Amino acid sequence: MLKRSIAITSVCTLTLRNAQLIVTSSTGTVTSVPIEDLSTVIIENQRASISIPAINALTRNNVAVVLCDNKMMPSSLIYPLEGHTLQGERYRLQLEASLPQKKNIWKQIIVSKIHNQATHLDRRGKNGNLLNPYRLDVKSGDSTNREGIAAAVYWKELFGQEFIRDPKGEPPNNLLNYGYSILRAATARAIVSAGMLPSLGIHHKNKYNPFPLCDDLMEPFRPWVDEVVYDLWSTNQIELTPEVKQTLIQVIYSDARVADRRHPLSIAITMLCTSVAQIMKGEETVLSIPSMITD
Repeated sequence: MLKRSIAITSVCTLTLRNAQLIVTSSTGTVTSVPIEDLSTVIIENQRASISIPAINALTRNNVAVVLCDNKMMPSSLIYPLEGHTLQGERYRLQLEASLPQKKNIWKQIIVSKIHNQATHLDRRGKNGNLLNPYRLDVKSGDSTNREGIAAAVYWKELFGQEFIRDPKGEPPNNLLNYGYSILRAATARAIVSAGMLPSLGIHHKNKYNPFPLCDDLMEPFRPWVDEVVYDLWSTNQIELTPEVKQTLIQVIYSDARVADRRHPLSIAITMLCTSVAQIMKGEETVLSIPSMITD
């Protein structure tokens, strides 16, 4: 079953009753949502409150709980300490993963990311072929940084020669930031479901980053966020209004192709995370790579 993501944008109280998330507004309106139907709860309003039993029930059901700062941008993530029956073994495999394994995984991730960026450009009537030389030249571990070079070409082709991808830059950077935050939370949820630890990265290693594995594994999926942002930007929707945020949240329900079958993006993320765990165990060598659909 495809699970739901909800955003809490107004003053309200979130409590637990009979395995339901009870949302009580400041005016007394009560909404009930089955926790088993949820994948992500984003709490934006700074005056909203949530009970400890509700948090425990959400995390027990592997629902990502995202807390936003006073600018209503995602800033914190609550996830369960236990998310898989083989979690201990998966942690050990992460710790013991060899450098060749990590380089193999990272190379496949970057090839997939550049391929999806090229597909997105083609879908926009732009020149995706510009990225093919970089995709075909990715070395083990992307030692020559084809990712970064391809990204510079991609952004200019997508948004124009004046655009610079900078988290603190001009719109649509703000939309990209929000969309990537949603994608990161969905990836964290999938990583925990696969029994892995989000803080043990493959490529990203910044000691101040608590979720480097999320940043590793979300890379192939970024073009899906870019697609939604491009649609908003091209219709001059560049402010993070509640409606725009809701549109960005829906990105995890977009279609992706894995092994010639269509899946919602949230399922494709889970499949990739499970595939990474299988490579670390030595059961596989090739990732379940997601592809943006061309037709």
